Amino acid sequence: MTSTEQEFHPDLARLARVLPRGVAGPRRIRVIRFVQNIMARLQRTGDVEVRDLPSGGAARIFRPAGAAADVPVLLWIHGGGYVFGKAQQDDEMCRRFSTDLGAVVVSVDYRLAPEHPFPAALDDCHEALGIARELAGVDLSRIAIGGASAGGGLAAQLALRVRDLGEQAPVLQLLVYPMLDDRTGSDGPADNESRFRVWNSSSNRYGWTSYLGDAVPEVVAPARRDDLADLPPAWIGVGDLDLFYDEDLAYAEQLRAAGVTCDVEVINGAFHGFDLVTATAPVSKEFFRMQVAAVRKAFEAST
Repeated sequence: MTSTEQEFHPDLARLARVLPRGVAGPRRIRVIRFVQNIMARLQRTGDVEVRDLPSGGAARIFRPAGAAADVPVLLWIHGGGYVFGKAQQDDEMCRRFSTDLGAVVVSVDYRLAPEHPFPAALDDCHEALGIARELAGVDLSRIAIGGASAGGGLAAQLALRVRDLGEQAPVLQLLVYPMLDDRTGSDGPADNESRFRVWNSSSNRYGWTSYLGDAVPEVVAPARRDDLADLPPAWIGVGDLDLFYDEDLAYAEQLRAAGVTCDVEVINGAFHGFDLVTATAPVSKEFFRMQVAAVRKAFEAST
């Protein structure tokens, strides 16, 4: 075993040996999308309510069994570097969120770049938030937003848009290894590039370039925003072998400097998306438990 392999968490080391360091690129994206479309058709959907969004996206709604009135809501946004992914990939996770929290979960199937650059995905997420607010029986004072990777980046962007429009703020932004800064990897491979899995500097450049289109990065990327005051409390979870580790910790400090409460959980030896590719590993289960606890705490604080 090499010294690099020894850095990975024991639950993840074996899988880390065979995972690619990056997956994004024009050719690979076509293959990934094709596979994800097939897998989506094979998933069970009988318990999922689907609503089309005016923009062209869709919202998938999961309701807890025996839900009464005044149920809290979690708006969940899937990952995929802004260029791939489907809401269906997180269906099982959304079911677990709904069951464990006793909450309605609204999962956003947003439009993807480069075919639909900024602000298409953010518009879809904002429209899905509007649907969440209109659902019968939900508690409008207990709505949280969250997502993983690009979904975490979109959740952070959505929190900023909601604040800028003067709308009611979510009680929490749950940012799971969020994709926040287009400058990460922009100068080429990082010194520790060999440690990354799934998402590396090359993938990041492709993802951000596709998503930004002609937009100004300083307006889009949350890490570039000058004013982070008056945002909802945040929870950030990331592995220390994730390309986004440095930018995520830096964003946490930016939030705190702006007076925003931000809790951070670092998983030692974890690479990007570790909990998705090995969901049954003990470290992944614990990571999900941390997320549930953070959302539950925010809901309880708002009652």
